[in-house]
Amino acid sequence: MAPLSKAGTALAALREDLAGEVFAPDDPGYDEARTVFNAMIDRRPAVIAQCENAEDVVTAVRFARDLDLSVAVRGGGHSVAGMSLNDGGVVVDLRRMHEVTVHPASKAVRVAGGATMSHLDRACAPYALATTGGRASTTGVGGFVLGGGTGWLDRAFGLAVDNLLGVELVTAQGELINVTAEDHPELFWGLHGGGGNFGVATALTLRLHELPALSIAMVFCLPEHGPEVIRTYRDVIESGPDEAGGGALYLTGPPAPFIPPHLVGQLLAGALVTYAGPEEELRRIAGPLLAIPHEAEIVTAIPYADLQCMLDDPPGLRNYWSAEYLTGAPDAFVDAFCGLAASMPVPTGTQHVVWPQGGAIAAVEEDYPVPYRDAPWAVHPFGMWEDPADDERVVQWVKDVRAGVQPWATGAVYLNFTGDEGADRVVAGLGADNMRRLARLKRQYDPDNVFRFNHNIPPV
Repeated sequence: MAPLSKAGTALAALREDLAGEVFAPDDPGYDEARTVFNAMIDRRPAVIAQCENAEDVVTAVRFARDLDLSVAVRGGGHSVAGMSLNDGGVVVDLRRMHEVTVHPASKAVRVAGGATMSHLDRACAPYALATTGGRASTTGVGGFVLGGGTGWLDRAFGLAVDNLLGVELVTAQGELINVTAEDHPELFWGLHGGGGNFGVATALTLRLHELPALSIAMVFCLPEHGPEVIRTYRDVIESGPDEAGGGALYLTGPPAPFIPPHLVGQLLAGALVTYAGPEEELRRIAGPLLAIPHEAEIVTAIPYADLQCMLDDPPGLRNYWSAEYLTGAPDAFVDAFCGLAASMPVPTGTQHVVWPQGGAIAAVEEDYPVPYRDAPWAVHPFGMWEDPADDERVVQWVKDVRAGVQPWATGAVYLNFTGDEGADRVVAGLGADNMRRLARLKRQYDPDNVFRFNHNIPPV
């Protein structure tokens, strides 16, 4: 850390030079600026630089380097581990940079680094175009894509990272570069799953796909029907087209119009089939699921952007998540999965989810560092609650789910679904051979590990 006199002079210069806004701990608005999605995270950066453009990002990174301060990058602020913040360092906050420019003729979109899924999806909707996005509209596009990116459309269109065409990146040296398959090809490879280890993504260019229609079928059942729901959903997906996706889950009945009042706050089993096509086709695909005795159902055509925000997780709750990717979902797995629902913390926002992969996810032949690509199913214990007194039991339940599905686990994991679970899990999320290649790339572009508030790849 630089002497206080130098730090004070540099901070004054940063306030003057930045087109955006700068927050230090004594500034009004500082606490609001440092608040993130996960209420378990309480960190106090020395400086929050809310950048207005790529030049601001360059200025903020150089400011941090000059003062030997650590750097965290905030896009959507959805990182369950709170990687958007640090203590005593600089936060490069991209939220003001949320422009989305659609190029319908070339089926591509340029997305600024601070845009959320809602910004992206709403911009593409008038053209009946879409790309794989997260399952919540408030998720930041940049961290989601660079970390791999799984969502409702991935079986039809591939992982989000499979649709990445280019990245505008500010490096650890404070240089702005454009990264494509032709320019910096090895770095381009590393950005396909390596997350924020190599710089600040000030813009991403993504491939778009035609999406003229989208429909959903959703059922909610009493928990005793859970095993039948999960097995039937599995069979519907495994025998259905790649355009069908979704997931099956246990959850606390939400106070929603489609849930009978007497089931609000009670454990329910359910399934959602998403379909990149018209409602009448979906009804045929989801017929066996709709035939199961259920308490509530929704079958409807829906704009993709509306689906994306239909299941949004509210900010300000406590969060702890994890995941396991599976070799398959046989009946023995279904029994184990449903058994684990019995100890799920209810009533909370916690969800116990299994969803499919396959389709376009598995069809991609590029050797990107996404070792979970070949797993046909994934389990995602999603702990979300309000009372700090529930911390221990919810965290333990998430760990119990991971342990309970180990007989079917591949060992690979999607890192965006995990918090800080140690270095071995980072290797599991990238692949051991990939990790060695990524570490060499890290040495080239970030030898001082400036960008370490992430699922970190130490330089070697």
